[in-house]
Amino acid sequence: MLRFLASRLGTAVLVLFVLTLVVFVLARVIPTDPAVVYAGPKAPPEELARIREQLGFDQPLIVQYLGYLGGLITGDWGNSLATKRPVLDEFATRLPATLELLFAAILIAIIVGIGLGVVAAKKPGKALDGAIRFLAIGGVSMPAFWLGLLLQVLFVGQLKLLPATGQFSTEVDYVSPISRVTGFPLFDSFITGNWVAYSDGLAHLILPAITLAAYPMGLIARMTRASMLEVLGQDYIFTADAYGLRGGVIRWKLALKNALPPTMTIIGLASAYALTGTFFIEVVFNWPGIGQFAANAMIAVDYPAIMAITLLGAAGYLIANFVVDLAQARLDPRVRLS
Repeated sequence: MLRFLASRLGTAVLVLFVLTLVVFVLARVIPTDPAVVYAGPKAPPEELARIREQLGFDQPLIVQYLGYLGGLITGDWGNSLATKRPVLDEFATRLPATLELLFAAILIAIIVGIGLGVVAAKKPGKALDGAIRFLAIGGVSMPAFWLGLLLQVLFVGQLKLLPATGQFSTEVDYVSPISRVTGFPLFDSFITGNWVAYSDGLAHLILPAITLAAYPMGLIARMTRASMLEVLGQDYIFTADAYGLRGGVIRWKLALKNALPPTMTIIGLASAYALTGTFFIEVVFNWPGIGQFAANAMIAVDYPAIMAITLLGAAGYLIANFVVDLAQARLDPRVRLS
């Protein structure tokens, strides 16, 4: 098991190292002067030269890259050219909102996706199975931003049940301010018993979480159904049925455990996709997370911010796959030997 963990960690470190090189080179290839982005297009030449020297852009590329690697290791990811603040400070401010949205979406996708997959595999080819497959295909095929707009039209414009945008209503800061404990606003409002802020934040979370969960939910449901159909055709399932075990016990306790390893792989990929997918969702729902920062950084050609966001997405993808590897090794000991 230790060799398995060491192998996965070594692969992750190597991937991140190669990615830093690729991202750094691509950032320098783009024909835009970062000094102009930092100081503005009307800055005089002598000011631009001073800024290039200050930011280190006048040094050879290899020196810049080594300095960039050293900064990553020591926690200095550079300053945003647009906001003039350290990139890590921007992340610290915005990441909790993104993680709360991501966690809620993945939780919905896993619970609903696995549940739908198991139910669809109960009677393949029947009407319920067809309806679930149609729902899964729709979740995978529909663009997230379009689904978000449709949900806003329905639940905000027509039914007037949920708020349209934001993480909390403006009046929450005045009526029932949130006490900062962990830095995660919704979680902090829950553990401090601030039910006014918690109910308001939960209402704001529903639509963006459902929108973000649609794609991974569809993937998980389809993979769970396919794995369940394969497992339900095994001899030990027929033996359990012959011994008189109830269908629910066979499906949810015997078959599902052995059908989960392929589904776990999809969950890892879907989680990584959801991390980058939050960028679009946050723009649609005006969610104060990394997505808003990423969109503004791309518009402003903010090199340090774009590079940091790219590495954050890659690290999230690697972490998700590492967790999935651990879960698969736990469920199937044969994985540890691969």
